[in-house]
Amino acid sequence: MYQPYPTSGSPQEEPQRIEPPSTVRSAVKLMYAGAAVEVIAIIIGLLSRASLKSSILAKHPDFTTRQLHAAEAASIVVTVIGGLIAIGLWIWMAWANGHGRSWARVLSAVFFGINTLGLIVSLAVRSSVAEMHTAGSLIVGVVVWLIGLAAIVLIFNKKSGPFYQQQ
Repeated sequence: MYQPYPTSGSPQEEPQRIEPPSTVRSAVKLMYAGAAVEVIAIIIGLLSRASLKSSILAKHPDFTTRQLHAAEAASIVVTVIGGLIAIGLWIWMAWANGHGRSWARVLSAVFFGINTLGLIVSLAVRSSVAEMHTAGSLIVGVVVWLIGLAAIVLIFNKKSGPFYQQQ
């Protein structure tokens, strides 16, 4: 015959989860939009291969065909891998912030800071082959930054605080 193991005290009730406020829900939607824009950025990066090739040749007219191909391939690999990492981070932060993880707010701010520095560097160092951008990818970079800014403002809004403090 089975006897349940005795417990001490009264049964513990699970704490009630507070539903995310509208500010957090909007921030999460923006984070998913950020991931979608990163997909667009990868596509733009892949479609701008021809302009990349001409930019590399303009900067390094003495490159052999092999060197040109290697520089082009390296740039595309960096674009795709960087984009996939960014998509994963956007989705992870959307999930974690949507579940009220307080560390996710801080980490989102850190990622936004890194994105800000990256955008500043990319605007300042446009002459480098590794940092060359087409107008489209530059616009996408600014759009991603604006989405990040809006999400950060929303998750650090006064209405969002109690949702993150419930744990």
